Amino acid sequence: MTSGAPIKNVIFDMGNVLMTFDGPYFSTLFTDTPEDAELLNAALFGSTTWALLDSGTISHETMSRVAAAHLPERLRPNLRECIRHWPEHSRPIEATNDLAIRLKGEGYGIYLLSNANTRVMEQLSHAPALPFLDGYVISAEERLMKPDPAVYRLLCDRFELEPEECLFVDDNADNCEGARAAGMHAFHYQDNIAELEANVRLLS
Repeated sequence: MTSGAPIKNVIFDMGNVLMTFDGPYFSTLFTDTPEDAELLNAALFGSTTWALLDSGTISHETMSRVAAAHLPERLRPNLRECIRHWPEHSRPIEATNDLAIRLKGEGYGIYLLSNANTRVMEQLSHAPALPFLDGYVISAEERLMKPDPAVYRLLCDRFELEPEECLFVDDNADNCEGARAAGMHAFHYQDNIAELEANVRLLS
C-alpha cells in the first residue's frame, strides 16, 4: 500500500509512453501490400516470441529464426530489413518527453522502467528525455518483466528510492497494478497528458 508521502520520482514506461511502438505500422514500412504487412506483423511483433525476447529468455537470432519459419520465403528479406531498421521509425511522444524534462527541472527524479529487449537504446536514443533520466531498468537485461512486483522493487533498490515516493506511468493497466503491488502510485497513460500532470501535482 502507498502512504501519504509526497512523490519525489516519476517512472516512465517507454513504448507508447515516451516512444511510439506500433508493430502493424512498422510492418507496413517493409512490405508492399496490406496482406504482407499483416503476415510480417503476426510473425514478428505479434508473436509470443517477442515477449520472450523482451524477457531476455531468447536471443535476437532465435527470434529471427522463429519469425522466418512463419513467413513465406519471399518475405524473409523483408523480415531481415524490418528487424534491422524498425527502431529508426519509433518516434518520440512529444507531450510525455516535454513533461519528463520539465519535471526534472523542478527537482523530481526521472526514471525509466521498460519491458524491452537488449537493443533498447536503438529506440530510446531518439527520446528527448533520455539525457534527463536519473536511471533506467530494462526487462531483458534483468530477466524480470512488468507486471512482476520484483522488477519495480529492483529499480527502487538500485537507485535508493522509496516506492511510496514514486509515481509509475504506463499505457498497460496490468503494469500499473504491478507497480501498486510494489508500493508505488501508478497512472494509466492513454494520451491523457493533462490528467497525468495533474496527478503528479496532486500527489506532490
